[in-house]
Amino acid sequence: MRTDLAEKIDHTQLKPETNKKQIQTLCAEARDYGFYSVCVLPVHVTEAYDRLRGSDVKVCTVIGFPLGASTTETKMFETKDAIAKGAEEVDMVLPIGLLKDGEETAVENDIRAVVTEAQGQALVKVILETALLTDEEKKTACRLAVNAGADFVKTSTGFAGGGAETADIALMREAVGPDIGVKASGGIRNRETADAMAAAGADRIGASASISIVNE
Repeated sequence: MRTDLAEKIDHTQLKPETNKKQIQTLCAEARDYGFYSVCVLPVHVTEAYDRLRGSDVKVCTVIGFPLGASTTETKMFETKDAIAKGAEEVDMVLPIGLLKDGEETAVENDIRAVVTEAQGQALVKVILETALLTDEEKKTACRLAVNAGADFVKTSTGFAGGGAETADIALMREAVGPDIGVKASGGIRNRETADAMAAAGADRIGASASISIVNE
């Protein structure tokens, strides 16, 4: 059951209590509905890769999640390890506190280190955590992600008390221009919201309610 919207969705399960059976179900659903990828915690990458082997569904995982406060070296190792286990996309959380401190070089270097580690092996999305940022900080984060060579910018982890907003998608799309992807994630639970995010400029949708979204 493949639809145009399904092909933009990262079918997501990132709750800390997620177990192997839930990952198996997630992967089966992604195959059946033609979702672009599954997005899982690093500990589940191997299971997801094994379940999706031979399909078109990609395996995505998260780096420095959900706080972004891991050291750059830790994020680099997480990225290398995830790719070795089968991840084809990594969604990294930028160092939010450093961004707020105005440490632009440190933030850009943090992103660039992950991009370099993933080069030619996995696509990199940078999670801004928009609920915690001012509009100017969002613009700065987008600029730094572009400078560092990231493939996408992404709104949210879903763990910071706020998720994707259409206004943020529009702001991020304007900030990065047409050549970098924008991912809306966090709190997207129905077709109307998903369509609004796409209309505002989102190339990808991260959602756990993916099936109900595409079935509406």
